[in-house]
Amino acid sequence: MGALAACQPLPLAPLKLGLNPWVGYDPLVLARDRELLDPAQVKVVELASSSETLRHLRNGLLDAAALTLDETLRLADDGVDVRIVLLLSTSAGADVVMARPDITAPAALRGRSIAVERTTVGALMLQRLLQAGGLQPHEVHVRNLEASQHLAALRNGLVEAAVSYEPLAGALKAEGLRPVFDSRQMPGDIVDVLVVRAEVLDRRRPQVEAAVLGWRRGLSVLESHPQASAELLAAGSDLSPGDYLSTLKGLKFYGEQEGQALMSGQPRALGQQSQSLAVTLGFMGLIRTSPDWERLLDEHWVERLRTLEGAQP
Repeated sequence: MGALAACQPLPLAPLKLGLNPWVGYDPLVLARDRELLDPAQVKVVELASSSETLRHLRNGLLDAAALTLDETLRLADDGVDVRIVLLLSTSAGADVVMARPDITAPAALRGRSIAVERTTVGALMLQRLLQAGGLQPHEVHVRNLEASQHLAALRNGLVEAAVSYEPLAGALKAEGLRPVFDSRQMPGDIVDVLVVRAEVLDRRRPQVEAAVLGWRRGLSVLESHPQASAELLAAGSDLSPGDYLSTLKGLKFYGEQEGQALMSGQPRALGQQSQSLAVTLGFMGLIRTSPDWERLLDEHWVERLRTLEGAQP
């Protein structure tokens, strides 16, 4: 028996899935906290910022991560071999630029200091903000600070505005800051996706499938029991349950069929929808080559997603 036991393969460690504080990723947190996600299959790792999530993924400390599409395109452009395995949500107001009360419009930021996290979505939000205000980059003072540092910088007078997102923007609102620009003015630019390292998808597909099913279960609970879910999740987000529900209104979660349709096609539908985003990222010098959508969106995985569609949440 001892010899036979010694020959048994060791169980795989759980898939390490990283995410930063963002309401659009919370169905995964809810799935974990409500025990709808098998901890032996998937471990949800909460990190302080998207910058930290990207560092962990680049350094091999994570197998998968919830990211924005623009972050994913930049990661792939840098040579990190990842696959998009699920479309999660799109921002429709939940990404926001908060400013001191005397600043009432993007144009009023001329000559002011703005805190921006050194991420692709931060740079993209800044670009769209400047366009909305008719401003040139040299007309504002940009301070690169991680989103978790924005509140202290505003309190200390280091900056007068910040490119933020919920739930972190809730703390800025509580300090008396007000929104002057949000993602409703840049539809389709900020899309949340679940990415997995290519070799992980090849070798540990059942764990990736467990993560997808966990997302679906968490989202089902969030949508069917929003008040109870908000009371559970708001505690860790610096938002009241009411503010949490209001923030949810700034998001659109993808249904299964809609997400799969965007991941399919020749060429891929998501690539066509995101063409202006890719062009903007290239113009900003954030990516060097056009995205390889067929590589990022593997057709064999999309077919497998369709077979998972009937799985009960």
